[in-house]
Parts: sequence; C-alpha cells; structure tokens
Amino acid sequence: MKKVVVAACLAAVVAVLATAAWGSTGGASKVASASNADTALVKCGKTRSIGLMAPFTGPAASIGINQVHWANFYKTNYNKTHKSKIKFVNEDTQLGSANGTAEAVKGAQALGSNSAVLGVVGPAGSNEVKATTGALKGAGLGWVSGSATNTQITLDGTRKGFFFRTVPPDSSQSKSVSGYITATLKVKRVYIIDDQEAYSTGLADEVQAQLKAKGVTVGRDGVSQQQSDFTSLINKIPRNTQLVYLPWQLPPKGQAFGQQMKSQGRAGTKLMGSDGLFDPLFAGLGNNVYDSFFPVNPSDKRVAAFKAIHKGTELFGAPSYVAAQVVTGAIDRACKNGTASRAEVRAQIKKTNISVAASLLGLPVAFNKNGDMVKKPFGIYHSVKGVFVRVA
Repeated sequence: MKKVVVAACLAAVVAVLATAAWGSTGGASKVASASNADTALVKCGKTRSIGLMAPFTGPAASIGINQVHWANFYKTNYNKTHKSKIKFVNEDTQLGSANGTAEAVKGAQALGSNSAVLGVVGPAGSNEVKATTGALKGAGLGWVSGSATNTQITLDGTRKGFFFRTVPPDSSQSKSVSGYITATLKVKRVYIIDDQEAYSTGLADEVQAQLKAKGVTVGRDGVSQQQSDFTSLINKIPRNTQLVYLPWQLPPKGQAFGQQMKSQGRAGTKLMGSDGLFDPLFAGLGNNVYDSFFPVNPSDKRVAAFKAIHKGTELFGAPSYVAAQVVTGAIDRACKNGTASRAEVRAQIKKTNISVAASLLGLPVAFNKNGDMVKKPFGIYHSVKGVFVRVA
C-alpha cells in the first residue's frame, strides 16, 4: 500500500511540473514534453489551428488590431476557396503594457500546451520574440512575425529553424533611414530617442552609427514606453536640431511627443518615425513628419478589398496577412498525408516560395537560412495631409 501511495505522489508531482512548464489554457490538450510536442502527429482534419499572437489591447492596440484584421482577412479569403479551413487561437500580448512581455510569454505557453496548434503568426514586437522563444521553441512551434525587425533576432542563432519574418530587418531599415536623412533631407543635426526596448535600441544604434559615419552630429537619449510627459526630454534637445528620430513602437506615444514638441514652439523640427509609428496618429502631426515602412504593394487588388471592408487603407498589418499565408501554406503541405507534426510544419515554412503575383508585398517571399526574407527592401514615407505617401 505504501508503495502505491508513493508512486501516486510521484506521478502527481510529474503532472504538476509538466503543466507548469507549458502553461495552461482552458480545455486545451496538454503536451507532455518538448520532444513529444515537436514530433507528435496531429490529425489535420477539416479545420487546422494556428496561433495568432498580437496586441489586441493595450498601448499598441492601434497597430495590433490592424495586424489582426489583416490576418483574419487572409483567413476569410482562404476559407472561402479551400475545402480545408483554418482557425486562429488568439493570444493578446498587450505590447508596451506595464507588464512588459509577461502576457506574450503567457500566451506562448498556452499555445505550446494546445496540441492542436501547428504553427504561430506573430508576435508583433522584437522584445516579445525574444521573450517567447523558450516557450515556442520548447514546444516545437515555428512562428512567423509580420513586424519584428530587430536585426539580431535572426542572426544570434537562438531561433534558427523556428522563427521567420515577412518584414525586412533593421539592418535594411537603418540604411534606408540614414540614406534619406543625409542624401534627400540633407540634415546635419539629428537627435535620436529610443524607447528602451530591443527593437528600438537596436535600430537606434544602427542609424546613429551610420549617420555619424556620414558626418552628421547626433544626440541620443532614451525614454520608457510608459512615459507620457516628454517636456523635460524635449527641453534637452538642442534648439538647432533639424530632425528628431523616434524608432518607437507605440503610435499614441509618438503622437503625444509631436504634440508636445509643437506646444513648446518646436513645430519646425522634422520628425521621423520607424515602422512602429506607421499610423494615422503619427501621420496626422503634419507635413514635417516622415516614416520608414515595410514593402507592400498598394495596387494589389486585395488592398482595395480590405479597404472596402474596413473603410481604410492601413497597411501596417499587411505583412501579417503574408505571415498567415506562409504558416497556412506550410500546414497544407505538411498535411498532405492527413497528419502533421510541428516539426514537419517548420520544415515546410523553410521551403516557402510565394511568387510576386501571389505576394501582397510586391516581391517574392522565400527565406534564407536565418529566417529572413531573401529580398528585403524598406521604403520611406512622407505625411501629406495626414496620410503617409511613399517618397523613396
């Protein structure tokens, strides 16, 4: 009897540890180990499950909901034209919230524990990609982000074969930004303010180094994503500064900074944001505003269809449409024999080859060994009457 009780206790401890390791989600099947999660065969059936990680709510919701809308737009189009269907298992990462990346990690654990989930779209932020690596990789999941651009997240080797993205890295974005600032705007005095997160500091470092190499005088500061009063920070910016560069993730913060610049008599100073600020909130600050953004083909008929549904042409989420396209295509190929494992789906993501005609980005989508797109240009946009127009 004593042996039976001891055995039962040990089994209970093991079960608790397994649940803690993967997190929990109501009613979801639990995956017992990383090895099992990676190779376990799932019956594909008529409906396949894909994780969707995005900031549904929180400070970055204005861009997060745009990503969700574009991903769901792909799902609707796909489900109309295929016998098999896809559904999203949604996880709100609350990017930029006071909880940091805690919600993203919690969501990654929930997806890892759900044995029906074969791949993941998202998350949005580079800091979230770093934070969720352990949970997603440990569960054998391949994940594709439509907005995480930090250069190092595909180069440090940590996520190789697991993480992919349908946007160019900041090494490409930084060259477009520094080149436009010096060659077109011919600016000689720049002030850079990062938001102290991985995406922002990495991009700021690259742009700063490139501008200095081109003889530009560069000041540098940082501010928390939680800050909303930028008065003291603005007062530190030299009066002869011609352009302030904000590689930020949260459009409401970019808008607040620009408004406070104007209230302090600095309306003549140019502002340039990065992809995270490609939003009407930032564009609405006036004609002195510039931004760098992902490659997207605005003449694609799907853009017009999206506009008809959502009464707008917000393009920030368009690469998330492509991310959903990549994951779905990989699952379809892995499911040809009726079953698929997460390892098989990852292998198929690596083999992605979407033609220019089928790509919303206006360029083919294929990945190199690190998970970056083979072709990865960045564009520069100028605010004209509150709308970003491509100028380079």
